[in-house]
Amino acid sequence: MSRTEPQVAELPSVMRTTGWDDYGLIDSGNGRKLERYGGFAVVRPEPQCLWTPALPAARWDAAEAVFDPTDEEDAGRWKLKGAAAALGNGQAWPLSWRDVRFHGRFTSFRHLAFFPEQAANWEFLDAAVRSAGAQPKVLNLFGYTGVASLVMAAAGAAVTHVDASKRAVGWARENAELSGLADRPIRWITEDARKYVQREVRRGSRYEGIILDPPKYGRGPDGEVWRLFEDLAELVGLCAGLLSENARFLVLNAYAERISGAALSGLLAQAMAGRGGRIEWGELALVQEGGAREVGMSFFARWQAS
Repeated sequence: MSRTEPQVAELPSVMRTTGWDDYGLIDSGNGRKLERYGGFAVVRPEPQCLWTPALPAARWDAAEAVFDPTDEEDAGRWKLKGAAAALGNGQAWPLSWRDVRFHGRFTSFRHLAFFPEQAANWEFLDAAVRSAGAQPKVLNLFGYTGVASLVMAAAGAAVTHVDASKRAVGWARENAELSGLADRPIRWITEDARKYVQREVRRGSRYEGIILDPPKYGRGPDGEVWRLFEDLAELVGLCAGLLSENARFLVLNAYAERISGAALSGLLAQAMAGRGGRIEWGELALVQEGGAREVGMSFFARWQAS
């Protein structure tokens, strides 16, 4: 393995997610998104959509699910009608991306139990695992409902999936069953991500790929507190120490408003000093159907071996 410094891209890039059979960004504007989740049209807040919607109000009014926020964060409630009302809050329905199947749910935090813009990362992870050789070991921290874990498992990886939420890990297991991947080598772990990584460092464990998608703020199962700006640097440094000599990638994603792809790339360059490879950075964006508009959703930095 080269011991040179990683090459950091001079300019940011945009990882774009276009629609697929079970998802599409139909329209956007006036601080909202109109999306398609399977057979449901869904309206959710998106403050950065400052422009005027392209479609008439009647198209928006016909949506079966509208999220009504109760504060400036993510909490709120759903207003459901038609088939969505018959399904009800919290109930699941099947969706898919390529060969991976998972459940959509009307959660109390405005999202639907997965983040569609992450499809751009899923595509990268699928290709990276398939090119890594026989059954690479990968670690998915803050893995939530497990779509990225299942994408990598389907591509041939041995996956360790870690999330602090017992409910989220339970949903991830259900998604594995739905995908027909329950027999794949996936370890489902309910634990604070930082505590798990610290223990893996002490054990001398190694992985060929690591994904981190931490929240801005969170709590572990035993009351551990996670604060992105205070804790991320330590965790990324620990994760770099878990990468094997044959490691292929380390992917870092963040949704906080006060962070940037440039900041994440600087942190990743520090952590990966002496390992060679290349660091790409920028943002993830959803492409509206027809391609007229894009909505930036999160920031990323990604190290990949040469």
